[in-house]
Amino acid sequence: MLITPAIDDAEGFAPTLTDVLDAADVAAVILRLAPGDERSLINRVKQLAPGCQQHDAALLLEDHVALVARSGADGAHLTGIDAFNAALGTLKPERIAGCGGLITRHDAMAAAEQAADYVMFGEPDTHGTRPAFASIEERVAWWAEVFEAPCVAYAAALEEVAPLVAAGADFVVLGEWAWAFDTIRAAAADLHLPETAP
Repeated sequence: MLITPAIDDAEGFAPTLTDVLDAADVAAVILRLAPGDERSLINRVKQLAPGCQQHDAALLLEDHVALVARSGADGAHLTGIDAFNAALGTLKPERIAGCGGLITRHDAMAAAEQAADYVMFGEPDTHGTRPAFASIEERVAWWAEVFEAPCVAYAAALEEVAPLVAAGADFVVLGEWAWAFDTIRAAAADLHLPETAP
């Protein structure tokens, strides 16, 4: 999985997105949107959704639940259990609802009980801080051993990809640092994914 930078110019970003999706097998793209009025936000999503879907990658909006259906997105990534619970009535059962920003194990279990399509561990908070990597590995391993809901682990650098896979992550999400062909290819190799030339 991939998390985009905050996108303001969707038309300009679309070729980069297509090239990255050509470079590796990506299950989903979490789209961050730069601030704007509702119509401009919807238009940005509409410019990017088809390219993702043509590559069999779900396009998930970061937090913009109200825009999902009108923009052609496949669902939303919600930050925190309260935001996730508030969005369920809008998204389920037709759309994907994933949950990150889970501070406690209890919150993660609550999201799974509410039929989260995935839970995410290890992503930075709004201040850019994240748990120690060893604790992320431990949380991923705990989840993989006990629960059926897919686990997404956030890799803050290429070196974290393989250990997160070894810990049992179902998916590894790469942040803004990964938006380069060589980095995507290297991450794909760590995940043992098939690659195609861009």
